[in-house]
Amino acid sequence: MTTDSTEQLLVDGLQELYYAEEQLLDALETLAEQTEDEQTSQAFSEHREETKGQIHRLERIFEDMGVDSEPREEPVIDALIQEHEAFSSENDGEVLDRYNMATGQKTEHYEIAAYGNLTSMAEKLGYDEAADLLEQTLREEEEALEEVTESSEQFDRQKISSD
Repeated sequence: MTTDSTEQLLVDGLQELYYAEEQLLDALETLAEQTEDEQTSQAFSEHREETKGQIHRLERIFEDMGVDSEPREEPVIDALIQEHEAFSSENDGEVLDRYNMATGQKTEHYEIAAYGNLTSMAEKLGYDEAADLLEQTLREEEEALEEVTESSEQFDRQKISSD
């Protein structure tokens, strides 16, 4: 990918995140349905609803910047989803729950890094409203990571105490 400006790098990154959020919308529904641990399943469902708002924020940023909101394929997200599909087709129960939690954490780390970088770029380029919207989503992603991490730790404590 050749990019000739920081502004184009910002747009490319926004389009990749737009693609990622759209893919994750479906993936979060799958995670919620597959996960037997009630607390974690609910967290995935709640984050799915939050993701809808994040998609709308990205659409608003595209509109405000006057750029195309065409999603740009993001191989990292595609790989995470493909890896999960392969694993979940062969596993279930406690092992799948734990794997889903790890997948949720991986995804949140990716999103935190991406939103953090784009927030900084938007600020430096003078897109203050975009930076504020991206910062809002960044905070939501950090909270989602904290929630899935806490669920994972609680899940582990429960499993250790029952063994």
